[in-house]
Amino acid sequence: MKFLICALFLAASYVAASAEAEVKVEDGVLVATVDNFKQLIADNEFVLVEFYAPWCGHCKALAPEYAKAAQQLAEKESPIKLAKVDATVEGELAEQYAVRGYPTLKFFRSGAPVEYSGGRQAADIIAWVTKKTGPPAKDLTSVADAEQFLKDNEIAIIGFFKDAESEEAKTFTKAANALDSFVFGVSSNAEVIAKYEANDNGVILFKPFDDKKSVFEGELSEENIKKFAQVQSLPLIVDFNHESASKIFGGSIKSHLLFFVSKEAGHIEKYVDPLREIAKQYRDDILFVTISSDEEDHTRIFEFFGMNKEEVPTIRLIKLEEDMAKYKPESNDLSAETIEAFLKKFLDGKLKQHLLSQDLPEDWDKNPVKVLVSSNFESVALDKSKSVLVEFYAPWCGHCKQLAPIYDQLAEKYKDNEDIVIAKMDSTANELESIKISSFPTIKYFRKEDNKVIDFNLDRTLDDFVKFLDANGEVADSEPAEETEEEEEAPKKDEL
Repeated sequence: MKFLICALFLAASYVAASAEAEVKVEDGVLVATVDNFKQLIADNEFVLVEFYAPWCGHCKALAPEYAKAAQQLAEKESPIKLAKVDATVEGELAEQYAVRGYPTLKFFRSGAPVEYSGGRQAADIIAWVTKKTGPPAKDLTSVADAEQFLKDNEIAIIGFFKDAESEEAKTFTKAANALDSFVFGVSSNAEVIAKYEANDNGVILFKPFDDKKSVFEGELSEENIKKFAQVQSLPLIVDFNHESASKIFGGSIKSHLLFFVSKEAGHIEKYVDPLREIAKQYRDDILFVTISSDEEDHTRIFEFFGMNKEEVPTIRLIKLEEDMAKYKPESNDLSAETIEAFLKKFLDGKLKQHLLSQDLPEDWDKNPVKVLVSSNFESVALDKSKSVLVEFYAPWCGHCKQLAPIYDQLAEKYKDNEDIVIAKMDSTANELESIKISSFPTIKYFRKEDNKVIDFNLDRTLDDFVKFLDANGEVADSEPAEETEEEEEAPKKDEL
């Protein structure tokens, strides 16, 4: 009897252990659950885990690239595994690993997790996990090694150094170690150097587009190699999409010439392709980007620039380093000569920012709340004979909609006061050179006589607005409550 009980216990333990270790595979990706996660991580030295939600648009966009990366790693017999966790089902795991958004990717090396910081295309994923599991640059000791290395990686950077211990070789290795999103190789083999017609201490980036390879020129420094990799790894003219967005905005070039075109109408061939030589000439300073009006997802970008899709083909220039300053050409002439002159003026600092502005409504001052646009802002808000309270709002902002009836009551209360004006401005359609708005609603008080600008930071109640105005803005900010209601942020550059 005891033997039977022991046998049943052992059998049950075996079944439980088998069930715990069972891991399903979907398109080459391991399906992790609360039951098998611990064993999956223990059995594999390197595992990249995606925590996703089935309804998440970014997760859906990532899925085919993630699967492609998993399959390519398996074909190479790599020890690196890719897994996924449905965080809406496996809530315990999501909580354990502090998942706050989707998709969240974490890389487990010998059981220890680190945040994934690479791109979302298969090549980017493979490059990142490969870098995390091996040396900064793979040693290519033969032509066969180099050929296989280039076959395995769509974009790869190889350093050619006859002396592997030279200062140049060490600088190259430091740069390779700092750039997780790129795959680096290094060779001191004479046949490899000859095969790729490289100079000693030369660096070449190999890619499947444009000229197929780019040769590094200039002083070999870590910073220069980094910029070389980020610039040359992108096509000469980049198509904006979900996959390329992070590379466009995260790169070292912060000035972008944007072509708003319709691919279906043949605008690429007619207007963009003839500019390739100019794009090459300005490559180190200005990134050329195409944005297709045929894509419904790009509607928000058009809105950001105050444009509609009927205006294509056209161009805009944006500088990310200065509050996303925008520049608009004087005409819609898209000839190479006109565009080159436009770029030269920009680089010489001779272009004035293009600020969005609505037309001034005829009845802008008819109601107690005065309507401001870019063209009448200074004449009203900076009129030293009056104090002006301005709400900078966005039409889609929920907090702004909640404030509207209170703000109307406030304006009604002060409509006969000759010293105070209550006004509002749609900051998604009107821009000011001197004031940048980053969240909605933003409320500022422009005091009479000295034009001192005071931020309104009290509660958005009628009583607090009255207290603020009656004190001429000279009141202490309210104490923050334990749970504050966050303002709604203006669109960030990576959301465009």
